[in-house]
This record gives sequence, C-alpha cells and structure tokens, in this order.
Amino acid sequence: MTQTTGRAATDDAGTEATRQQALLAAFRSGEATAGLAFALRDVLNESGARAERGLAVYRANGTALAERALAAAFPMVQAMVGAEDLAHMARALWREHPPQQGDMGEWGGALPEWIEVQPDLAEWPWLADCARLELARHRCERAADAVLDEASLGLLAEADPAQITLVLAPGTWVLNSRWPLATIHAAHGDVRDSGGDATQTITASHFDAVRSALAAGRGEAVLVARQGWRAVVHQVDAATVAWTLDLLAGMPLAQALERAGEAFDFAAWLQQALTHSWLKGVAPCAD
Repeated sequence: MTQTTGRAATDDAGTEATRQQALLAAFRSGEATAGLAFALRDVLNESGARAERGLAVYRANGTALAERALAAAFPMVQAMVGAEDLAHMARALWREHPPQQGDMGEWGGALPEWIEVQPDLAEWPWLADCARLELARHRCERAADAVLDEASLGLLAEADPAQITLVLAPGTWVLNSRWPLATIHAAHGDVRDSGGDATQTITASHFDAVRSALAAGRGEAVLVARQGWRAVVHQVDAATVAWTLDLLAGMPLAQALERAGEAFDFAAWLQQALTHSWLKGVAPCAD
C-alpha cells in the first residue's frame, strides 16, 4: 500500500481547504467569479452554466436555512420588525457572518452587534438589546440540563465563605439594559409559546406601558434562567445583575458578599434562586 508523505498530505489538506473556501465565497458572493472557476469545477464537478445553477440551489438552501434559524431564535425581534424584514436581516447576516459549524441552532450570535451598526435600524435603538435577550433565551434552552444539588447547600452553614462559591444553572444570563427590556418583553408575551404569532398575547395596555417606559427613559435589568425546558425572563435590579456576574465569574462567596454590600439581602436572593431554579449548587472554590 502506498503511503502519502507528510508534505503530500499537507498539500492535499491545503488544496481541499482552498476548494471549500472558494465554494463558501461563491455562495456568499452570489456568483462564481473567474478566479474561483477552477476550484469550483473540482468541488462541483461541473462548470459554466451548470455550476452556476448548482450554486444558485446551494445559496437558496443556505439562505432559507438562515431565515428559519433566525426566526426560531429571535421570534420577538421578528414580531417587532416583521417576517419579511427579519428574512432580509437573515440573508445579510448569513453573507457577513456565515455559519462556522453545521448546527444552525448555534448560528445568529452576531445579530445584536450587527443590528447596532445598521443605520436604517437607528430609530429602534432598543432592538439590539431585545436581540441579546432573545439570544440569551435561545442559548439557555440549549444549555445542559441541571438539577439542584441539595446536599451541597449544607456547605453554606459548614464551610468558610471564602472557600466556597455558588454555582448557577447553565445558561443563566443577566443584562442591565438602558431600555425597558422586561416591559418590552412582557408586551410581546411569550411569542415562543404562541408559535411566533405575537397577536395572541399582545394587549394595548402592555404597549402603553412600553411607551410610558420609553418616554421616561427607564432602563431595566433582566435575568434569564431555565425552569424545566423553558428559559424564563425575570426582571431584577442592578445589584442582582452585579451579584450574578460575580457568581458567574466563579468568585468566592465571601468576596461576592463583600462586593454586594450590606444592602444586599442574601437570604431573600437565595430563596428566589431556589424558587426559580437559578442555583445549581454550592462548591469548593477552585485552587
């Protein structure tokens, strides 16, 4: 059996990577340029008009997948801008930030930052934070399952607070937004549970609350955590956001309590965390 030399194997890998990059470039650009023709011929085993038709099919499938993925991950954003505009956003995002892996459920993370730099969306400055909230919910629901380690709670009474840390459930996320994010979310109801049809849950009074909050310039902090299989949005205060970020960073309990200050009611937070499944358990600090 003939063995491929190390250099030959490297050359083959480099050639294959070049071909794949050429194919992806053709998908995104909308056409196979002359400079890509040779690589595309080898990848598709076609050339000319047949290659172009093949690329058109692949591009159409890719953009359709992108539209479905974005609609599934960002239903509230879709309810706000409309299905047609979200589809346009998906196509633009797919060209500028193409998927880096096969699981399309992992794609779309660049949307909030993409929204922030779009001039035609400047009249909705809160939309990027709405997208961040949607992305957090989507990722939370895809996070690993977790069950409270009740036995570990004994460490709160037995261990030195400087030697233990509170471990939050996977997918827990917080944001202190300059916009009334919790109110906006409540106004749109849970469009995930209504199949994306926000008209099932939106009421005039909810939108009145949003308008009042925006007019007052009120910001709101939110925490996302999973209860069962659903990611739930909780309105919290800025102190809870700072506390949660410290815990997510693995900070020892004693240090987190010192940073939170005497005004922070740890007992009340712990009761809330246990009620809403924010807490996974208590663990010794990593060395």
